Amino acid sequence: MAPPPLRGRFVWHELLTPDTAGGIRFYTKITSWKTQPYAGMPDYTLLLGARGPIAGVMPLPPEAKAMGAPPNWLSYIGISDVDATAKQATTLGAKIYKEPTNISVGRFAVLADPQGAVFGIYTPNLLDEQDAKPQLGEFSWHELATSDPAAAFSFYQQLVGWEKTTSMDMGPIGVYQMYGVPGLELGGIYKMPADCKTPHWLPYIRIADTRKAAGLTTQLGGKIMNGPMEVPGGDLIAMGSDPQGAAFAVHSLKAPAKAVAAKKPAAKKAAPKKKAVAKKAVARKAPAKKKAAPKKAAAKKKTVKKAGRRR
Repeated sequence: MAPPPLRGRFVWHELLTPDTAGGIRFYTKITSWKTQPYAGMPDYTLLLGARGPIAGVMPLPPEAKAMGAPPNWLSYIGISDVDATAKQATTLGAKIYKEPTNISVGRFAVLADPQGAVFGIYTPNLLDEQDAKPQLGEFSWHELATSDPAAAFSFYQQLVGWEKTTSMDMGPIGVYQMYGVPGLELGGIYKMPADCKTPHWLPYIRIADTRKAAGLTTQLGGKIMNGPMEVPGGDLIAMGSDPQGAAFAVHSLKAPAKAVAAKKPAAKKAAPKKKAVAKKAVARKAPAKKKAAPKKAAAKKKTVKKAGRRR
């Protein structure tokens, strides 16, 4: 089966942090990731999943710090033309934080959508032809918390071609709208809570055990903000922040149902048999109690006879 087209897929992720060594140490302990130096950029480290590089780690840029940006995960959406897409984004109300730039493996830009959530766009020189369905150790879901879900979806729909898939009524926080590209669901969009400071993207990493990862997060100096909890369908998720403050989430699939051994018919027949035995035992004991209560005179006679034998 051919992979979904490049446009609209999340194709790269970057951890921007003031402590790259600490970030690498943390994530390699809670995931299955390996690391690899990036040729030509000594301050950039590749994170590898089972199928190859899936993300990079780099220092938080000084210009981002100056703007008050916290440590964060930056998610890149694949498109065919970075320049044209960046230009279109501005006409739709977005801001450009990093102008379209060439790197050895492609061309990219960093933008903020009209509500303020930051994301990247990226055209790789070579598109991996592997199936885009997320595997263990890869990013499996992308969630947008925003001040205006309807406007945000309209923006991305026009810019990168997302389609609405299913939705869920979340009560007080409103509708959780899921989206994707043909053949692949990508994530969800919802209205951020009142205590949330700014719209933001949150990427989910698929791991083997959410509960274990949540425990390791706190042991390693991070925080769990929500979960572990079960979501519709039975999967488990947890949301947290790493020791440097970058928000992230983990996701593990529902455990397969255990086969229940069939009961043998003989087991049911055995129960009445025990009851019958118990009744017989009671029946045998009942007459014994009556015989065990002889007259005092007879008992005295037997005692005298026994005494005579001993002599």
